[in-house]
Amino acid sequence: MPRLVLASASPRRRSLLAEHGYDFSVVPADVEEISPAYFSPREIVLWNARSKAHFVARQHADETVLGVDTLVAFDGRIFGKPRDMNEAVAMLDALNGRSHEVFSGVCLVRGSRRKEHTFSEVTRVHFRQLSRVQLRHYLDRIHPLDKAGAYAAQDDQGELIERVEGSFTNVIGLPMEALAAAVAQFR
Repeated sequence: MPRLVLASASPRRRSLLAEHGYDFSVVPADVEEISPAYFSPREIVLWNARSKAHFVARQHADETVLGVDTLVAFDGRIFGKPRDMNEAVAMLDALNGRSHEVFSGVCLVRGSRRKEHTFSEVTRVHFRQLSRVQLRHYLDRIHPLDKAGAYAAQDDQGELIERVEGSFTNVIGLPMEALAAAVAQFR
């Protein structure tokens, strides 16, 4: 398994890679993420993942760079990281008692070989119906401002997420099952 350079500052992605035994370093990509309305959720996450990976690969051409982007899609809207608590409340109000999709785009790049592999993953998430008080308590507990969709699957404890169809690690921010297959083929 090659050593990876994670082009992300996400503590959740770092935890997932460590828990799954990857040897990696962290070099956050200094790029502006895009989310134009004329792109599909899949196109947005793939574009952002590629941008992050290629930005970091310029300084780490001989290493395998991993770029990732994750967002929540619901009812034709894109939910990234909330700007403030009011936006976090609005996001969870919209998702409350409903289902949505979590999209992740992943890009592996090795600049010295001009090699790239991208893929995306989508997971369907079903939320329980919570009261306004329960939602506020949840938001106070998880600190949502750095989380797409304003929730934390890894810290959920069954209070918000009723069930998941697909990769649970994708909902956390990195589809580990698909990553393992991609890394094994990326030589």
